[in-house]
Amino acid sequence: MTAASFPASSRAFTVVLNAQAGRGLAGREWPRLEAELRARVIDFEVIRAASGEEALARVQALAPERAVLTVGGDGTVGALLPALVGTGRPVALVPLGSGNDFAGMLGLRAGDFAEALDRLSYAPRQIDAMQVEIVRGDHAGLRRLLLNGLGTGFDAQVTHAYLRAPGALPGFWRYAWGALGSVRDLRLAGLRMVADGAVIYEGPSCLAAVMNGTRYGGGFRISPASDARDGLLNAVCSGPLSRMQLLGLMARVLRGTHLGHPRVHAGAGQRVELHWSAPVHLHLDGDLWGRAQEVRAEVLPGAVELLNG
Repeated sequence: MTAASFPASSRAFTVVLNAQAGRGLAGREWPRLEAELRARVIDFEVIRAASGEEALARVQALAPERAVLTVGGDGTVGALLPALVGTGRPVALVPLGSGNDFAGMLGLRAGDFAEALDRLSYAPRQIDAMQVEIVRGDHAGLRRLLLNGLGTGFDAQVTHAYLRAPGALPGFWRYAWGALGSVRDLRLAGLRMVADGAVIYEGPSCLAAVMNGTRYGGGFRISPASDARDGLLNAVCSGPLSRMQLLGLMARVLRGTHLGHPRVHAGAGQRVELHWSAPVHLHLDGDLWGRAQEVRAEVLPGAVELLNG
C-alpha cells in the first residue's frame, strides 16, 4: 500500500458505534478507542443507534464525502452497505464484534486500535461487494448487499446453533461449539452450483458458500482463494459426506487446506447460483434468513471505498 498525501487526522469521521457488538465488547472498549482518536487529533462525531436501520438512515443523511468509521463486527458494516456501495463514501473498520471475519482477512485484529488507525494514512482502496437475491425460500424476493459472503446448509445450521452457544465463549469457539452440536443433524440434499453459466457441481451436498471474503465463523477459512478486489465471487461446496468425514473436513477448513479434498468442489465467477432440491438453512454475512432453495449472487466490483484495508 502507498501512503496518501494527507495525514490520518486531516479527514473528519462519523463513528458508527454498535455498543452491543461482540456481546458488549465494543461498548466496553469504546472509552479506550475514543482516547486513541483524541490523542491522534482525529476529528470525529459519534452515532449511537438503537438498530442497524437507524444507523443506516443517519449515515445516509450525511454529506456524501463524509467518511465513516465502523466500530463493531461484520454486521455493523453490513448494515451500512446501502450507504457505502457505489456511493463513493469512504469507510474504515475497527473490528470489535464476535467474528470480525472480513476485517480479520484484512489483517485487522479486535482491540488493535493502533493498527486500524495507522492505516488511515494509506491511500483508499476499492473493494468488491456482492448483491444477493433469495429466489425461492422463506424470504423469496429479498435482495441484500453483503461484504463477506453467504452460507447454505450445514454452515448456516451451525450459525443457528452458534446463537445458542454459551455466552462466555469467544466467537471462534462459539462457532466450533455450534459445529459439533450440528453434526448429529447432518442432512444431505441435491445441489446444483453454477458460476457464470457453468455447472461447478451437481449432486448430494451438505453445504455451499458464496464468498467475497475468505473466512467465516471467527476464523474458518472456507474460501482461501477469495480476493475482495478481483471482481469475482468464489463458490465452495461439499459432495456427499458422512458425519466423520464432515468433522475431518471442518478441521481442514480451519486451516484453509480443504480445496484439494476430493469431496470439495470450488469455482469462481461474477454470478453464482445455488439450486437446492429441498429448503436449507441460509445465512447472509452471518445473519440467519430462514431456509432457501434457490439463491443468486452477483459481484459488485470495486463498489466500496475502504480506507484501512
